Amino acid sequence: MEFIRIGEKIISREKIIRVIDRLLELRKQGLSQQEVANRLNLERTFISRLEGIGEVRKGERIAVVGFPIKNKEEIVNLLRELGVDYFLIMTETERWQFVKEKTGVQLLNEIMDIIATIRTYDTVVLIGSNMRIKLGQALLDKEVIGLEIGESPIEEDRYVEPSVIRKIIESCQA
Repeated sequence: MEFIRIGEKIISREKIIRVIDRLLELRKQGLSQQEVANRLNLERTFISRLEGIGEVRKGERIAVVGFPIKNKEEIVNLLRELGVDYFLIMTETERWQFVKEKTGVQLLNEIMDIIATIRTYDTVVLIGSNMRIKLGQALLDKEVIGLEIGESPIEEDRYVEPSVIRKIIESCQA
């Protein structure tokens, strides 16, 4: 067993490798980052960053963020079919649950983590109100494609035409 001294700590290299191997195996089996984090007593953000470090896929990486989406399941299935790297699609109910279930600090941390994650993508598609799209464009220093589904504030789910999403994604992948 190989040990490494870092200051006053003694680190087991083998233990780190075992945990990473288990993490990757669980992700390969289809568990979400959060499910793996819960099982292995890790932070979900650690898993996300670790996957980012190890990613070798070449080509344009696309993220899609949208809310409130009436036909969420249809859009999510389309994004999976098209091989979109990251997506966060919510209905109005899910959006409010996301906000209400957290303390202020937890909410801020989660939003900052989402922003940090989507900043790692080459192109970000934002589906939402005119105000949310402008805010996203200001926060992200990359290609942002906005698909406006209404004037702010939007307080009910909006239908998003799948063919429009398909056209946007396919044009980014070309």
